[in-house]
Amino acid sequence: MAGNQGMEQLIPIVNKLQDAFTQLGVSMGLDLPQIAVVGGQSAGKSSVLENFVGRDFLPRGSGIVTRRPLILQLINSVSEYGEFLHCKGHKFVDFDLIRKEIEDDTDRITGINKGISPVPINLRVYSPHVLNLTLIDLPGITKVPVGDQPVDIEQQIHEMIMTYIKKDNCLILAVTPANSDLANSDALKLAKEVDPEGVRTIGVITKLDLMDDGTDAREILENKLLPLRRGYIGVVNRSQKDIDGRKDIRAALAAERKFFLGHPAYRHIAERMGTPFLQRILNQQLTNHIRDTLPALRDKLQRQMLSMEKEVEEYKHFRPDDPSRKTKAMLQMIQQLQSDFERSIEGSGSALVNTAELSGGARINRLFHERFPFEIVKMEFDEKELRKEIAFAIRNIHGIRVGLFTPDMAFEAIVKKQISRLKEPSLKCVDLVVNELCNVVRKCTEKMSRYPRLRDQADGVITAHIREREQRTKDQIMALVDFELAYMNTNHEDFIGFANAQQNSESSSKRKLGNQVIRKGYMAIQNLGFMKAGSRDYWFVLTSETLSWFKDDEEKDKKYMLPLDGLKIRDIEQGFMSRRHTFALFNPDQRNVYKDSKQLELSCETQEEVDSWKASFLRAGVYPEKKVDLTNGDDDQTASEGTSSLDPQLERQVETIRNLVDSYMKIITKTIRDLVPKIIMHLMINNSKDFINGELLACLYSTGDQNSMMEESPEEAAKREEMLRMYHACKEALRIIGDVSTATVSTPVPPPVKDDWLRTAPDSPRVSPPSPGGPPRRGVSSRVPPPPPSTRSAPSVPNRPPPGPPPRPGSGIGLPPPLIPQ
Repeated sequence: MAGNQGMEQLIPIVNKLQDAFTQLGVSMGLDLPQIAVVGGQSAGKSSVLENFVGRDFLPRGSGIVTRRPLILQLINSVSEYGEFLHCKGHKFVDFDLIRKEIEDDTDRITGINKGISPVPINLRVYSPHVLNLTLIDLPGITKVPVGDQPVDIEQQIHEMIMTYIKKDNCLILAVTPANSDLANSDALKLAKEVDPEGVRTIGVITKLDLMDDGTDAREILENKLLPLRRGYIGVVNRSQKDIDGRKDIRAALAAERKFFLGHPAYRHIAERMGTPFLQRILNQQLTNHIRDTLPALRDKLQRQMLSMEKEVEEYKHFRPDDPSRKTKAMLQMIQQLQSDFERSIEGSGSALVNTAELSGGARINRLFHERFPFEIVKMEFDEKELRKEIAFAIRNIHGIRVGLFTPDMAFEAIVKKQISRLKEPSLKCVDLVVNELCNVVRKCTEKMSRYPRLRDQADGVITAHIREREQRTKDQIMALVDFELAYMNTNHEDFIGFANAQQNSESSSKRKLGNQVIRKGYMAIQNLGFMKAGSRDYWFVLTSETLSWFKDDEEKDKKYMLPLDGLKIRDIEQGFMSRRHTFALFNPDQRNVYKDSKQLELSCETQEEVDSWKASFLRAGVYPEKKVDLTNGDDDQTASEGTSSLDPQLERQVETIRNLVDSYMKIITKTIRDLVPKIIMHLMINNSKDFINGELLACLYSTGDQNSMMEESPEEAAKREEMLRMYHACKEALRIIGDVSTATVSTPVPPPVKDDWLRTAPDSPRVSPPSPGGPPRRGVSSRVPPPPPSTRSAPSVPNRPPPGPPPRPGSGIGLPPPLIPQ
């Protein structure tokens, strides 16, 4: 077998790079170009491809033989065999069987009567004589359908070819037989469409040995007639007789060489003709591509190596069982944990701050000042229910007697009941803070994943301490509520007293904030007009008196302004298909809130946003809806209504107690809202911080063996080995890239040529240059060919006469006009 010597020169260089990148565990990224062979039927495309591989393996015959694209992947390997994608795992050692499988698979898809298909055949050829490369054998360009071919066969083949050659990394071999008209070459026209600059196109002239006597293609091969930027290369493939006679490719290459050296028209350019030269040209393109790719690869490797140098320096003298190393690592981990916990709770302005969401101390702050006040307001008494309870308490205290004065005991009984209800939201606040603290600890200990036992131990010790402090904090809060229940301080400076209890305090219940802005942000309106089936986001501005919404945050296009007087908030159940969380503003008197809507439904993406908006509405005096207990019988309701309507004295006493309870509960609620966060902060958060800074290390030493705690995880050991391997592989790859840069020679792209002959419209009248394979000039035909384009540096005769008389000299000036046959 004749190997491809040109490619073999590149194989060692590319293999060195491939080995280095294989050690890195990454793709080499050279992205070697594909080589697509384009031409008409029976132009010799498949023969050109076989010359690259050095083996006979492609179907042969007349007419359209290649009826499906063949994507041929050449892979450098020690052994030589072929493998089809549709027969994965089956190795074809006999290349005659590869040809038969190509024919059989083509017939399976396209039928046996010349049909075509764009479905490619993928064939891999493993050989020690090839470079990792992709070659594409495409169906020949045809215009007239035969057999089972569709009527639009030309358009289908055109689209099939364009799919491959339009890629920037595809090198186009435009194959044209020498015995046809080059000016009408469909291969060159297709190449011009996708490669107008001519950087990727090489003209290949085949069948030079089949030209008529007395004709040659010298001026085409010299790139004088119909020039291309990269010029033309002539090749002589084996004839069908040679193929049938099993002529070896090595012998065929020798015969090709002999042809060019022996032909008088090609003798002077024989070194630039033939399959070996075409291979060298393609190899040079591959070399240029590799050299162009190397700078980016070098930069990438250098950045990767610099990023690893610090850790590699630490690993160079690494001993896993060194006790001093374990002690040092443990102290560093604990110090890092202390720093991270402190920064997470107290906040930090460093670059490590979380810019994606609230975390740590910020979430706890929100619990203190938004969630906790909202939970307290949610449990506040319902006005109607409260008055009924006061009336029952007054009547039960008076008993059978008719009371002339408002009883103090009724006030105390109602107030104690309301104070007791403050325990639930206060303890819930503790639970929420504990969850946040545990999340902070978990995130801080994640950096200890290198030592999983130390991480688990530290997490367990800190969490156990937080749980212990949780119970003490709850006990303290329960004691705080008990303190308030133990003694009613009716002499408090903020308490209105019995003297002022008759005055209506409803008007002063809402703090006058003026019309200051409380909050701004986006929410979606769920139920307005045509949007009932969907939603739309608006920019909302909440003040102490109104809720306005605008088209966007520029606040220019105001859609509506809703007064907040008398409005309440209620929760809306989340829809089955909805991911948004919804709440509604409504009027308890069943009046329309906006136009025909009894309520205004607003939604946010998260429950946290909803809770935050609810807390903002509280500041504006919009309170949650109270759940009405409907278990009381009609007798109680009738008695209550009868009392308020039939006993004016009892009604005045209820109003007095009501105002007293409201005044005193404001004092208690203000105290609870102030002290509960302080208790949590002192007994739990600050104490946990002090424990981590002062006692955690001692607890870890006392709870387990240091050596077992500081054992590395298998993942960390593998990571260390991988880091060292990557570092050394990077160095080796950089060294090889340096060798490739100095060992390969790059050639510049040829300058552009005047190739407007390819831009001529198909339907424009013109006289085509003569076919290199046409009849001889003298004594055979009366047709006089037109002269070559005047843009050439020197005129040439299209058809060279046979050896003998010297060719007609040309002056280059004042060429005669073309003669048209009569």
